[in-house]
Amino acid sequence: MQLQVTNSPFSQEQAELLNRLLPTLSETQKIWLTGYMTAVQSQSQSLQTAPEAQSSAQSSEAAVSKEVTILYGSQTGNAQALAENAGKTLSEHGLKVTISSMNDFKPNQLKKVKNLLIVVSTHGEGTPPDNALSFHEFLHGRRAPKLDDLSFSVLSLGDSSYEFFCQTGKDFDQKFEDLGGTRIHPRSDCDLDYDEQAAEWLQGVLDSLKIEQGGSLESSVQSSSLQVTESVYSRTNPFHAEVLENLNLNGRGSNKETRHLELSLEGSGLSYEPGDSLGVFPENDPALADLLIQVMNWDADQEITVNKSGDVLPLKKALISHYELTVLTKPLLEQAAKFTSNAELQELTLPEQKEKMKAYIEGRDLLDLVRDFGPWNASAEEFVSILRKMPARLYSIASSLSANPDEVHLTIGAVRYETHGRKRSGVCSILCAERLQPGDTLPVYIQRNQNFKLPQNPDTPIIMVGPGTGIAPFRSFIQEREETGADGKSWLFFGDQHFVTDFLYQTEWQKWLENEVLTRMDVAFSRDTNEKVYVQHRMLEQSKELFKWIQEGAVVYICGDEKNMAHDVHNTLLEIIENEGGMSREKAEEYLADMQQQKRYQRDVY
Repeated sequence: MQLQVTNSPFSQEQAELLNRLLPTLSETQKIWLTGYMTAVQSQSQSLQTAPEAQSSAQSSEAAVSKEVTILYGSQTGNAQALAENAGKTLSEHGLKVTISSMNDFKPNQLKKVKNLLIVVSTHGEGTPPDNALSFHEFLHGRRAPKLDDLSFSVLSLGDSSYEFFCQTGKDFDQKFEDLGGTRIHPRSDCDLDYDEQAAEWLQGVLDSLKIEQGGSLESSVQSSSLQVTESVYSRTNPFHAEVLENLNLNGRGSNKETRHLELSLEGSGLSYEPGDSLGVFPENDPALADLLIQVMNWDADQEITVNKSGDVLPLKKALISHYELTVLTKPLLEQAAKFTSNAELQELTLPEQKEKMKAYIEGRDLLDLVRDFGPWNASAEEFVSILRKMPARLYSIASSLSANPDEVHLTIGAVRYETHGRKRSGVCSILCAERLQPGDTLPVYIQRNQNFKLPQNPDTPIIMVGPGTGIAPFRSFIQEREETGADGKSWLFFGDQHFVTDFLYQTEWQKWLENEVLTRMDVAFSRDTNEKVYVQHRMLEQSKELFKWIQEGAVVYICGDEKNMAHDVHNTLLEIIENEGGMSREKAEEYLADMQQQKRYQRDVY
């Protein structure tokens, strides 16, 4: 937006300065600036109405009664979105708010902070997200200062199907207490359906800070989109996107099925950048809902209340579209145990049976639970009330909006497997593979991910490592760089099972190599040779050249499976830096950590 001098109170020179400044500001800076201007205006009004109080006002905190620092640690963008939403709300209540990624915050400034809010997710098996690693390490190291003057509160995001649920938030909460801090408000541990609980936490923080409310906070939080976008559509109000294309990318005879989806965003006002994700709210397989209804002897047409707002749905429709049926969690088993006298389930939920419960949960779903531990003493509405709401599935966007206006593309691998005597399938991936046709719609929203972005300087070299469906964001990257005419070198490492059947988007990559949008590409097809070859092996083969690119300032990106691939690639990078850079292992780890701090090593892993 350009500021027009003819209809504004600014001079030509001021307007030119603003027009140069505003496009360069991040969302965090805009939020801070809004709060700052509000404070300045409030201070000015206070001094005008009470000039006799000027001297005392100048020696106090003036119009801003409190300063609050919000630090977030976020892997996929949820914690960042909540932190920015909290900052906006606090600014509207007259506080001076500073928001920062933990990665960008200077730990030596911690003693200067009086009011601190932590919003952090837990990644993988209880580990901090990438942009929280260095701050987490600092706080748990010898350099951590005493924080007797600190007031803090923690909002923790996690997934209760994992053993170390919200562990990173628990770590921070305990450490701040150990260092002498005092809680503004108790820690809140949120599961995948976090909206209401996050709103309650923020309300509690505001109440504890004794901020005078100008209305219901819950409504203001929920009406504010969690995405930094002008669209009315968001995670809590998804857009129903029409399916334009749904293609299988794998060739005949492949062991895999990878769907390429093209969705229309026309009329939504939604926008995205390369590196962002698309949240998709899927539906359960109707056959699974039918089996549950049959086993429990429920009435499929019985109407049940599905949320606090009092919305009512027929039972079968609720099971298909509203509740999670394919994942068991510890809290679910503990709640279910209240509805049966089954001795085996009662024993399984005892604290000393932790490992046994973990083993049972692995690979089983709600149908297994109701079959294994009946009879059940609960109505259909009572039973489904203990289920989690259907969580959205996040997929790395595989397209550039510049190259595909009003469209968003996804690359989704169909998940099918057999365990505990039953065939199983991924909820969203099999919906897309078997039941979704062009013309159908999917409820979607944009999930911003500031931790996985192309470099601002288009001349910066990039190295991309993405086997399988991890190729998705790099298709977006290269489409964007082609559209913008970026001159920086680019290098892609891609791997899958077979060259003939599993080379995803092969003709596109060949075209980009020919026109030099993509500088070079190394591939690894693990089942085409007697010895399995993966992307990390190709990286080692090119270690000298790869390290040269890194020394030239290249940004390294990894997308895909965290537990295996990303772990192996990380260790390979360390080995390359160690060998080619003539460093010790410790120095190589410091080098890679420094790259991460500079946003030159970014991961989109799951």
